[in-house]
Amino acid sequence: MRIFFRKYVRKLDTDHETFDVVAQSLVVKNRVRWARSVNQRNRQEILMTTYHHANVKGRKLFYREAGSKDFPTIVLLHGFPSSSHMFRDLIPQLADKIHVIAPDYVGFGYSDAPGVQEFEYTFDNLAAHVEELLFGNLGLKRFSIYVQDYGAPVGYRIASKHPDAIPSIVVQNGNAYVEGIGDGFDAMKPFWANRNSETEKPVRDLLTKKMTEFQYTHGVKDASRISPDSYTLDQLFLDRPGNAAIQLDLLYDYQSNVARYDQWHAYFRKRQPGMLIVWGKNDPFFTVEGAKAYKRDLPNAELHLLDTGHFALEDSSAFIAERIREFFRSQVLKPAVSSVA
Repeated sequence: MRIFFRKYVRKLDTDHETFDVVAQSLVVKNRVRWARSVNQRNRQEILMTTYHHANVKGRKLFYREAGSKDFPTIVLLHGFPSSSHMFRDLIPQLADKIHVIAPDYVGFGYSDAPGVQEFEYTFDNLAAHVEELLFGNLGLKRFSIYVQDYGAPVGYRIASKHPDAIPSIVVQNGNAYVEGIGDGFDAMKPFWANRNSETEKPVRDLLTKKMTEFQYTHGVKDASRISPDSYTLDQLFLDRPGNAAIQLDLLYDYQSNVARYDQWHAYFRKRQPGMLIVWGKNDPFFTVEGAKAYKRDLPNAELHLLDTGHFALEDSSAFIAERIREFFRSQVLKPAVSSVA
């Protein structure tokens, strides 16, 4: 009887130990599942783009944001006649590793668009409002910029003023050299020389639906890859009452950017910011020569010429996103680690 009792007790002890092991295993597995679920939800929240307005100098500026604020930041600066909408496909391809900010300038997209009697539409003023948004409202200390078309003169004004805050630049059909000005600017040269109703007429053609669609589709290999959402939304904003006058003022002021080219070249040579150039080589406005010219002042710049047009993100966003991610790994993340050490 005693032998049987001892065996029974030992079996109970063994079963109890087995139960404890199984229970602990289940707890661990459930914790792992819970952690994975939380991580998945956090990842989805990080990747999700959010939409904001900020009060800047009395004007509402719209901006898109995605990615953790703990990540290195890139500010995406759009071109004409677009808005931050042009980055809709790029943002989610970067947000798992990069904090992304994409503003609309005053007069564009979902930002305020006061009339020309209420607001001075110059590139100096556009840049001043973006600068205040980034440093004042958002409190950014160090970030990269992506510049396309109008984004180049806006971005270079800010970068040359704050070179320590902006150590690297991604350029996509954003010009800074005279040889980069293509035939698409021919209509504007008489307008720049003498603005009047006659010289203004051909410039107004740049605001038409036909020309907006042309900017997106010219030079692309497969027009079926170009979403009509792009040029349709741009045209919707262009056709707002009073917007033609806004855009004509900016197109006239574009010559102020050309006057600053030498200043920006000096900034490039002195500060040597890291630079990635991804350029649609079939762009009628900004030519391949303009892309290659950057290498004179920035010999270490990385250059990729793509078989597409002015808005290269429309059909090449995956390629451009991967180049940016690699650029960040080599140019942005490594220097940050070494500076801490």
